[in-house]
Amino acid sequence: MTVRFEQVSATRLRVVDDIEHTSFEVGTFEETRPETTAGERFRLPVDAAVGVETSGLQLPKLMGVVVRNGDGETVAQSSNREPVVLPRGRYTLEVNTAPMKLYIAVDAPLRVTYGTGSTDIRFDRSAAVALGARSFHEQPAGTVTTTMEPETLMRAVATLGSSLQTISPERSFPTLRGHPPLLRVGDEFDVPDGIERPDTELTLVLPRDPAAVFAATPVAYYLGADVVPGETPRLDGPGWSHQLTADTDLETGLARTLRQTFFLDCLTRTEGYYPVDLHEREAVEATLPLDFGDLYGRPMADQVGAYLDVPFADVEPLLPEWNLTTDVWPTADNVEMLPFLAKDLSLVRCPSERSSDSLRAEPKAVSDFFRAAVPEDGLARGGTSSDDSSEASRGTERPPVDIVTPEPTETVEHAWVGDGYPLGASKSTPESYRRRLDREATDRTSIEITVVCNDPQMRDEDVVADLYGCRELLDFEVEVHYDLTRDQLVQVLETPTNFLHYIGHVDERGLQCADGYLDVTTLECDVAVDSFLLNACQSHEQGEALLDRGSYAGVVTLSDVANASATAFGQTIARLLNCGFTFRSALSVAQEAHVVGYRYTVLGDGGMSLCQAESGVLVVPTVEPCSEDGYLSVQFDFFPSRQHEVGSLVIPYLPNQSKYYLATGKSERKCLRLSDFREFLELETTPVWTSSGLRWSSELELSELD
Repeated sequence: MTVRFEQVSATRLRVVDDIEHTSFEVGTFEETRPETTAGERFRLPVDAAVGVETSGLQLPKLMGVVVRNGDGETVAQSSNREPVVLPRGRYTLEVNTAPMKLYIAVDAPLRVTYGTGSTDIRFDRSAAVALGARSFHEQPAGTVTTTMEPETLMRAVATLGSSLQTISPERSFPTLRGHPPLLRVGDEFDVPDGIERPDTELTLVLPRDPAAVFAATPVAYYLGADVVPGETPRLDGPGWSHQLTADTDLETGLARTLRQTFFLDCLTRTEGYYPVDLHEREAVEATLPLDFGDLYGRPMADQVGAYLDVPFADVEPLLPEWNLTTDVWPTADNVEMLPFLAKDLSLVRCPSERSSDSLRAEPKAVSDFFRAAVPEDGLARGGTSSDDSSEASRGTERPPVDIVTPEPTETVEHAWVGDGYPLGASKSTPESYRRRLDREATDRTSIEITVVCNDPQMRDEDVVADLYGCRELLDFEVEVHYDLTRDQLVQVLETPTNFLHYIGHVDERGLQCADGYLDVTTLECDVAVDSFLLNACQSHEQGEALLDRGSYAGVVTLSDVANASATAFGQTIARLLNCGFTFRSALSVAQEAHVVGYRYTVLGDGGMSLCQAESGVLVVPTVEPCSEDGYLSVQFDFFPSRQHEVGSLVIPYLPNQSKYYLATGKSERKCLRLSDFREFLELETTPVWTSSGLRWSSELELSELD
């Protein structure tokens, strides 16, 4: 069983997702004894359900709640401390920001109110309440076999849309897209029974080129489109045709098509099952000639055709930032990547040639990458710089590694699939993504952190151990080791832990230990370390060896890094991971905060997170002085998480804030009362951008910024 309910005390239940390592507690207003019940009470599927007798429930944070009646119609929403009062009826409540889908079913009068840091759901008297939960973890329905012949590859990619659970605009919600079937290369085409593409009446016409098929994969998946060969690249629907290369190259045309159709689906769906007040819709309605009420009731192909009738140049200024671009070498070895890139709705590019001998304009630490001396380093985003050139670094000078420099991208995150180590991006492999599905359920309800400090001069950095576990809703077990021998470090690697933070030195001999060096590439055993940060010079080879032996993801360095800079970067990464950022998004933020961050990269499944985000969607405010006294100018950056992927909704908990946002990109900038923003920051510890760089809400004095 993926999800289970366990009783913590007479008045508290814990919902645990054993695969995603997430948990969530629900309180009752009197002692209860939960009993397992059937999930038929809920209109949507659940993995587990229990029943309790209680006069009310308490959720441990300020949570958005959608209330539906017995017919599934939305009758109320409680998004921002707005109370909901409803007469007796048959209701199902959907909790929006829990780390798993959580439903509450009851037949009773209903009142939803908010405390200082909780959401209270009360009934007029004790009532029978059913609680159901569904994991965000999904498994593909099977594996499709293809050859590398372009027409066959097109047939295989066309099957990915079989996992769509609806062809209505609601498929823009991540939980209604499903995980596409896996792909593998074989001698002939084969599709297992039960994998069938939905009838969307949409067809992608592409050149007979594997690179074109790779780039089109997310579009084919999201639109449930057939894929066929042809001379003119286009998307065809009944009575219309959209040219993909009318004024640009094919990859850009495909990326525009995905962004435009997905975005407008997110707006159209507000006419359906989730009629929320969406900020992005308000901006579009004032600019573009689209009738979302009319569009919602039309067939999918008509909707897509109407979307693409709008010139991209008119839509582009309104689009939120896209989350991920992945550069993929279109080889047989990388065909396995395609379903995962489709699931992540990544934009896909296929590099035409490698570029490892010239560096493009990047921050100074990048341009100095191949300098023999340890370069100057400092903080980004307005931070003060410091000269570490005379300071000892975490390794000895070695020949430069095989560095590739991908073309810049405008998305929030960037991944690379191919030979070499990418500068400014994360490096993914088919094996690391496949392990995403192979993760076995465990009955651990705590997050296990192992910190290894193997250099006495670096003991100052072991303060990172204090940064893990400062979360109210999660249990952390932090274990710190000093000066381990090789045998002791092997024992650590073989002991199950969610995260290893190694502090020390690395050279061509391996990880430094008290009695020499441990070269992970020589180990014949599997490792039990889920994820890691090897904060040492040129640690990429040792990190890749951990991935080869069973780890899922990790952060490593591509060059020598000075001690003070590495310590600061390590502390930032630790805090971001502790907040629930994915490895890839944590790297993205840390690279903005520290120029030295461009010497680090993520290996493996960069979409993995160490723990759940407390508020569901990750939010990073940027604050500046406002023209009015007692106010601050604030803009929010939203980052999707593994539990709340692209297409999810978010609402900042601020007074008089009723509008939702799409959970990626930036909000509009607004002036907020200092006291209101302070109250927002007190809800949880979060990173905050200021004129002096990245700060933390728990340490930030807002009066300094006013």
